[in-house]
Amino acid sequence: MDLQSAKIEIIRMVLETDNPGILETIRKIFRKEESPDFWLSLSREEQDEILVGFKEIEQGELTDYEELLKKHR
Repeated sequence: MDLQSAKIEIIRMVLETDNPGILETIRKIFRKEESPDFWLSLSREEQDEILVGFKEIEQGELTDYEELLKKHR
């Protein structure tokens, strides 16, 4: 199915439905698509810190949550 056919099929389904839940879900999908990417709203420093954290996780450099709490109580 080409893109134009897919669009027409979706429009047909939207017009035929009486389910407000489906319509709200479609509305949310389009609103989310219009929202700016969270990652782009971060500063370069914040992005770098997150990337460092991902690398630490990949390398197994983890701290158990309960152990962390014990140290700081």
